[in-house]
Amino acid sequence: MSAEIDVNDLGEKIVRVLKTIFDPEIPVDIYELGLIYDVFVNEEYDVKILMTLTTPNCPVAETLPLEVEEKVKSIDEVKDAEVEITFDPPWNQDLMSEEAKLELGML
Repeated sequence: MSAEIDVNDLGEKIVRVLKTIFDPEIPVDIYELGLIYDVFVNEEYDVKILMTLTTPNCPVAETLPLEVEEKVKSIDEVKDAEVEITFDPPWNQDLMSEEAKLELGML
C-alpha cells in the first residue's frame, strides 16, 4: 500500500518548482509575477495548472506552458501535469507579489 501523500506538502513542492521558472522578458519568476491563477491536484495526483501570460502574443506562449508541465511532472509524487492558459482575467501588474514589484523597482 502506498503512503498517503500530503497534498499541502505537494502543493508547496509545486510552488517551489514554479518559482524556478522565469518569464524571459522580466527577471521575476512566474509565480511571483502572478501568472499562476490556480493549481489543482486530484486524488490520482494529476496536477492541473491554470495560468496566464503577460500578453496573448507573449514570445514564450508556446514554450512556457510546456516548461511548466515538464518541471511539475518531474516532481516524484506528480503523476501527470496539464497547463491551461487563460486570459480571463487578463494579467496586469496588480497580480504581481510585493516581492516582484520590489525586484522591478515598482515600489
